[in-house]
Amino acid sequence: MPGNSQRRGAIKKTGKGNPTAGSGGRVKRGLEGKGPTPKAKDRPNHKVYKKINKVDKSAAARPKRRTAKGGDSEWVAGRNSVVEALRAHMPVTALYVVEGTERDARLREAFALAADGGVSLLEVSRGEMDRLTSGAVHQGLAARVPAYEYADADELIDFAAANDEKPLIVVLDSVTDPRNLGAIVRSASGFGAHGVVIPERRAAGMTASAWKTSAGAAARLPVAQTVNLVRQLKAYQDAGCMVIGLAADGDLSLTDLDKPEVDLSKNPLVVVVGSEGKGLGRLVAETCDHLVSIPMATGLESLNAGVAASITLYAIAQARQG
Repeated sequence: MPGNSQRRGAIKKTGKGNPTAGSGGRVKRGLEGKGPTPKAKDRPNHKVYKKINKVDKSAAARPKRRTAKGGDSEWVAGRNSVVEALRAHMPVTALYVVEGTERDARLREAFALAADGGVSLLEVSRGEMDRLTSGAVHQGLAARVPAYEYADADELIDFAAANDEKPLIVVLDSVTDPRNLGAIVRSASGFGAHGVVIPERRAAGMTASAWKTSAGAAARLPVAQTVNLVRQLKAYQDAGCMVIGLAADGDLSLTDLDKPEVDLSKNPLVVVVGSEGKGLGRLVAETCDHLVSIPMATGLESLNAGVAASITLYAIAQARQG
């Protein structure tokens, strides 16, 4: 009946319990301006603010990486090579097997390693496999590996600082054998170096062969590329690093690393290893603070670059611990 406030649709005359009654003041205040909108970096709930203020220790302790110019996927072909690649924890993105391929022990191990690593398995025709691997001897099995992502050479110093350690960086002067590169990366990782630097041109890169030789160390230790090796060495010197190069006619011996002029207990260090045949380039050698020779009992002129780097890094590790 009319006037019955209890019936459905009736409007109460009192403001109690009715948010719309007497709301003029609230509506007016709601229409008032709140000033300029704060910038995204100043708004705590904005993703930009969270990104800037987020503390990510793992990211801070490792240099950013970049893919080499013109880099593309690489193929590891053959049963033994694929198994070795998976054992070395290479970043395999997919495993390819030819339809109807006989399953032997190596193939079963490759499948098991791929399953453990979450690597997808694809079955293709023999013709397609020949095309993908550019006619390599694949034995019905191949793995696709992405182009290696190189670190920034300047950030290796920050990498050491983030770990509260004195920098130890290995620089390679035109080392062209990828197996030597892989062996040096492995030794550098084992003896506490913070990264390896290689030239962008006329030098071995982190190919599948280098990855395998590193025995997984390439996944743990940053490898950086630089356009100008001499300029990079000078940048390290400006950052407070002592640069020593390995040379048969060095002014110091590897046994002299504890002398005051070197003083490994205080000095951040950069070790330069020369190419397999010619050793250090002239400008690189002139840039080094000291040239260091490895004493040998026989008349052997030089050592393999990977072996020389390993011996030197071991001696540095021993000197720093002493």
